Amino acid sequence: MSLAGCYVALAKPLVAVFPVMLLAWLRFGIGALAMARWLRPSPGDVPLTPRLHRLLFLGSFLGNFLFSVCMLTGMGLTTAVSAGVIMAAIPAVVGLLGLLFLKERVDGRSAVAIAFAASGIALLAGARDTGAATPGGWAGAGVGNLLVFGAVLCEAAYAVIGKALTGSLTPRRISALINLWGLALVTPWGLRAAWDFDFGAVPWSAWALLLFYGMAASVWTVWLWMTGLRGVPAARAGVFTVMLPISTALVGVLAMGESPDPLQGLALGVALAGVILATTPARQAAGLGEKGPQTTPEGNQGRPQ
Repeated sequence: MSLAGCYVALAKPLVAVFPVMLLAWLRFGIGALAMARWLRPSPGDVPLTPRLHRLLFLGSFLGNFLFSVCMLTGMGLTTAVSAGVIMAAIPAVVGLLGLLFLKERVDGRSAVAIAFAASGIALLAGARDTGAATPGGWAGAGVGNLLVFGAVLCEAAYAVIGKALTGSLTPRRISALINLWGLALVTPWGLRAAWDFDFGAVPWSAWALLLFYGMAASVWTVWLWMTGLRGVPAARAGVFTVMLPISTALVGVLAMGESPDPLQGLALGVALAGVILATTPARQAAGLGEKGPQTTPEGNQGRPQ
């Protein structure tokens, strides 16, 4: 999630160089090349059933295609710090969707951690005038913020779908198949955008940033997230999505020249307190588990984690 926040913020200068659909197409293309070997079934995979095909499609459509369109377009209209404020809703939305669709109980500690995460980043809402910092003024910033919120809903759905997939497929194959669906969905628009685009005018620095963006967005973050979800409930994992807006805001302040504010430091501290609170029960459970048999994410009994 920290890495995802970095590439979300760095998408802003890329949108200034590449059309949104072309950027998304290039991102999925980079991921497809990098993960070609991951498409093969692994020993831990089950056969792809119609249900798994639907989940993979929905995960890619919501978490890759719609998320990329909403986030990239929104980032072109608003600021990185504003996006961080809106993405504070991700932990709460993930917890709610996990309760509704996975029937996962949100314990008291996780609920308080979600509240910390959301309220901490929400403090950033009063930290700056977003409308003055965007080309379209208040109207453009408002549309951009709505698009970023649409990306929040897509990311939360993606987290819950990913949890459902990890029970049947290995993280590598999930990552590769979801990316392949994303490439298929965006290819018609990507080819159209590429037809009249002057690739020779793109500076080498933008190509280097594009390579990092493609690898981070399509390969590294997806694999890390799916691997983590194998042993973490969706509601608990949702708390860690707070790292996405935190790192987005930090990149905006440290690397993109957005003016820092003391309130931002307080907000980030409160949000991090939510993450610390969420991890405390896991450490306690691990300590108690040393006295008896445990179940690993792969389902092996009696082996310490």
